[in-house]
Formats: sequence, structure tokens, C-alpha cells
Amino acid sequence: MTAAPAPTVVVARDAEVLAAGAAARLVTRLVDAQAMRGTASLVLTGGGVGIRLLEVLRESPAHSAVDWSRVDIWWGDERFVAADSPDRNERQARAALLDALPLDPARVHPMGALGGPDGEDAEAAAERYAAELAAAAPPDHDVPPFDVLLLGMGSEGHTASIFPESPAAHDERTVVGVHGCPKPPPTRISLGFPAINAAREVWVLVAGADKAPMVAMALSGAGRLQVPAAGVRGRFQTLWLLDEAAACALPADLRRR
Repeated sequence: MTAAPAPTVVVARDAEVLAAGAAARLVTRLVDAQAMRGTASLVLTGGGVGIRLLEVLRESPAHSAVDWSRVDIWWGDERFVAADSPDRNERQARAALLDALPLDPARVHPMGALGGPDGEDAEAAAERYAAELAAAAPPDHDVPPFDVLLLGMGSEGHTASIFPESPAAHDERTVVGVHGCPKPPPTRISLGFPAINAAREVWVLVAGADKAPMVAMALSGAGRLQVPAAGVRGRFQTLWLLDEAAACALPADLRRR
């Protein structure tokens, strides 16, 4: 198998410019995917920059270039809380963008919620999501070939809901139940590395000086157990979309503007 290409780093002036640039890039990528295959697939993330990207996209007339009825929407991770909780990535994404789009409801795939079909069992909800991914995948594949998978990164290096040295960082399942997270809420569902790294493109959106040390470690050869964000790699492209503060610890040869 051909190795995935090395990550590309793109640095924006600040978090707002980062979100705007990522939104414009996303429209282009989805339009290109639909031109090639008729459909497109997108994996959403939470976090400040990830949700701001969606808000910018809603506000931009350019979003109408995408045929949203032919876009499949997935999530990279979810807080295992009640469906109506404001902490849900799904709820935040719907408020930021999805409720304003002419989406096909059958193509929107939220992760399970506390009190849903699996009750309080996050592992069962993870297995259910894995089965949903497998049902949408091509033959002999476990997950669909997502066109763009969006991720954030925490100041300690976590991505999706995979935290450093956690069981999820060792797990090879496509979807995992996550327990005892160091950030609340403690129980979550997350795509695992095999699902993340099946995406055609992975974009890691990071803003803030507090994340600069881990950005530098992730892009300087750290292992995925120590810095989970270092373990993500798109099959065709991996983009680290940073603001200047998050990029401040990178050597000059890793920066692109």
C-alpha cells in the first residue's frame, strides 16, 4: 500500500481567518467531489474553530454551490449525553449550519445519545455507529471513503475523543466507546484511527498559543499514544490548518502561508 503523503501546514493570521479560509476550501472540495462522483461525504468536528467554520459557511453565499441534498454528513466524535443537551456536537452543528441547509435527512448520521436506543451503554452505541458506517461502505471496506474529515486538537494533544495514553489510543476498532475522559463529559463515542485514516483528506483545525507545543510535537514525529493528533493521516492529503498562535512553535520550514 502506498504511504500517505506528509502533512501540509497552512497558517492563517488568526482564528477567524482560519475558519473563513477553511470554509472556502471546504466548498471547493465538496463541489469537486460531486463533480467527480455525484455525491460527497463530510465528517464534522466540534470545538470552537470547527463550529465557527460551519457558521461562516452558513453566512457565505458560496455554500449554495454545493448540492447539499447529495452530501453525507457524519461525525468524528460525540459526547454521550442526552440528545437535547447543548453539549452535543450534533446540536451545535445543526444550529451553526445544518438546519439552514436542504439536506436529505437519510444522509445525516449522528452518533447515538444517552437514553437513545442503547440506553446508557456507550459501547453498544459505538457498535451501532460502526454498523451504520459499514452499511454505507463499499464492499470489503469498514467505513465509507470520506471526502473530508474535520478534526480539532486539544492542548494536551487529543483529537476526536482520543486522549493521550487512553485505551482509545490503542484501539483498532472503527468506532470506540470512550470512558473516563479527562475533560467533561467523561463518556463519549469516537471514530478510531482506522476510520479516521480511511478518509481521502483529513483536516486538523487548531487555533491558540496554548496548543502550539502539541502542534509542534505532532508535526515532529511524536507517536499517536503520546499525541493522538500525530496519528491522523488522510489517504491523499492531510492538512494542518493553523492560526499564527498555534503555529508559533513550528520551525520555519514547516510553515506555509
